[in-house]
Amino acid sequence: MTWKLSNPELSQQDLLNMESIFALGNGYLGVRGNFEEGYGENMTSIRGTYLNAFHDVIEIPYGEKLFAFPDTQQKLLNNIDAQTILIYLEGEQEPFRLDHGVITKQERYLHMDKGYSERIVHWKSPAGKEIKLTFRRLVSFTHRELFAIDVQIEPINFNGKVRIVSTINGKVKNYTNPNDPRVAAGHAERMTVVDAGVKGYDGYVMDETMASKLQAACVSRHRVDTADADIQIEAGDGEVTYTAAFSLTEAIHFTKFNVYTDTLRHGKELVEQGIQLQERMKDLSFEDLVNEQTEYLNLYWKSADVMIQNDDKLQEGIRFNLFQLLQSAGRDEHSNIAAKGLSGEGYEGHYFWDTEIYMFPVFLMTQPDIARQLLLYRYSKLDQARARAREMGHSQGALFPWRTISGTECSSFFPSGTAQYHISADIAYSYIQYYLAEQDQEFLLSYGAEVLIETARLWTDMGHYYNGAFHIDEVTGPDEYTCCVNNNYYTNVMAKHNLKWAAKSCSILKSYNASGFKSLCDRLGVTEDEISAWAKAADAMLLPYDEELGINPQDDTFLRKAVWDFDNTPEEKYPLLLNYHPLTIYRYQVCKQADTVLAHFLLEDEQSLETIKRSYDYYESITTHDSSLSSCIFSIMASKIGNMDKAYEYFIETARLDLDNTHGNTKDGLHMANMGGTWMSIVYGFAGMRLKESGLSLSPAIPQDWEKYAFRLNFRGRLIGVLIEKGSVTLELVEGDEIEIKLYDELVKLEANHSVTQPIHG
Repeated sequence: MTWKLSNPELSQQDLLNMESIFALGNGYLGVRGNFEEGYGENMTSIRGTYLNAFHDVIEIPYGEKLFAFPDTQQKLLNNIDAQTILIYLEGEQEPFRLDHGVITKQERYLHMDKGYSERIVHWKSPAGKEIKLTFRRLVSFTHRELFAIDVQIEPINFNGKVRIVSTINGKVKNYTNPNDPRVAAGHAERMTVVDAGVKGYDGYVMDETMASKLQAACVSRHRVDTADADIQIEAGDGEVTYTAAFSLTEAIHFTKFNVYTDTLRHGKELVEQGIQLQERMKDLSFEDLVNEQTEYLNLYWKSADVMIQNDDKLQEGIRFNLFQLLQSAGRDEHSNIAAKGLSGEGYEGHYFWDTEIYMFPVFLMTQPDIARQLLLYRYSKLDQARARAREMGHSQGALFPWRTISGTECSSFFPSGTAQYHISADIAYSYIQYYLAEQDQEFLLSYGAEVLIETARLWTDMGHYYNGAFHIDEVTGPDEYTCCVNNNYYTNVMAKHNLKWAAKSCSILKSYNASGFKSLCDRLGVTEDEISAWAKAADAMLLPYDEELGINPQDDTFLRKAVWDFDNTPEEKYPLLLNYHPLTIYRYQVCKQADTVLAHFLLEDEQSLETIKRSYDYYESITTHDSSLSSCIFSIMASKIGNMDKAYEYFIETARLDLDNTHGNTKDGLHMANMGGTWMSIVYGFAGMRLKESGLSLSPAIPQDWEKYAFRLNFRGRLIGVLIEKGSVTLELVEGDEIEIKLYDELVKLEANHSVTQPIHG
């Protein structure tokens, strides 16, 4: 049952949340889980269809605009709506919908092992006519442009005329909420209809954005499996309407195939390309598509599944999170993973550092091909990062934008946007992790080293030496409740890692391919003196440390501030960012999310375990976890310091965050970073996995309430099975050549057809 998510609720709030939860996607195309027929006149829906990275450019208004503030931002657009299918019994008087007649029974499922959603409705019209409707929909993993809907209509006590009206609507707009900074407050209508028409069997609509002039087209084709259907298709004002009228005497299927194309991926002649794609798929039935989805997902779950025994709610949560991550990951140079994936419009479809730190690790260790593609997206934006660095006053280096779609900065609030320079080190960190996992020297030569070099140059340009130590001033770390500070521990330690590996990558490539490395250095103007300067800055990097408390302060002045009055802050005042001016928050010791604690996770060897423990205890007492990125990190580090009860408590907060709507904003889209963090809490937390220069290591523990859990890791071409039980750990080489990894700091050799079992420690 944990492969099939179920929720039949029909209240307004539940329906809005379920639109996000039942969203379907494939990394390119995403469709919210709306009802084909809508909800009726008095209920709200956030109806959405999205193409990853398809955006318009909008001006950013300022009361006072200073130098290098971005003039414009990109905004993911709600695209052409092909979801609508209306069903009428005996003419217009008997429309099927929530507010007309009675829903006598409803079942709703998300099949995570088969890749489609299903809604089964028993409906009685006001005149007492009963039918059973089964809606199935999927967004294809194997045909990236395809969104298909299949409707089965079964008579219960009704035999008569049925009319189906299916539309493609180009007059769409985005959802807005002026009271929530996490959702756009304006610029709702940014698409205009360029063309709508009919060619043969196909209806089509093409839209264009107002400023970016990107175009998207939807070409729809319909099938109805009854010979006596009277079919009409016509183009109207910005939409195409397909009508099928027939007599219902037995169950019939109506299937709608929608193909989306856009100028980013398909160039010109979008409608013609859509028709060609329809022709290629003309012999595929909906059942064929389900079979293809199942085959694709079988391969995914083979490496990505996490098994938790004796807790179905958690099992459902982790599989849901992994399924939605797969649906959200961009697969081309234009796209990444938005903060809300393709499930909603929160954060306007922007890509943040969340990808590299919270989502990339899942793909790195389960689907390295997708991880590689995510890195290539960042590489494709490197020239824009170089330009942003110059705009920000740096003579060299690359500064990646805090939030973006097409590569330029979209953040208008610089204290918690542009000032978060650490994103450049976060991106560098992901390239380093990819190299450690794959040992792909050719990728390092072609892409990785250039990113490491240009980000290292940023740090040497903006940092400076003072009393022999290397300082980085006026930045913001991950904690957005503490902005524009000097020597943020997280930023400094990540910059140190970046600088060290920029120099190390040069050494690796010099041995791997001397001529290729020389060509790279000639192209980028890299000298031996510059490489030495990176290593010197890394060695001299200031990492703040407080002798009295024995912790790493978050920055130079953090510990001088008064601690926030948590005891007298009412529950309704959280999250603080929605209830207090930023300057009020900045004046206190209060953290929105893990900052120094996150640094201790990513680069744990920079400090002693005792320092990490004391820092954990200190920051836990002043962190609100107002960000969904926080609890998973505290869970991982609680596991690290041996507090499994606390680790499990934080893990529970992450596992079903969207399914249970614990942050109250699931309607705006799913929390993708938290979903990655759930997997990390298990694999990096409970199982103690680490990826370092020494290789792959595991130090597993097991929560008290669990009997066993299991997962797999894709590492250097091997698929490794990990099973943790109350008394033992078993490792198995599922695929690939023999390899050595560390288990509790001891090397073990994994060979085909031979498992390794050891007692669990602790």
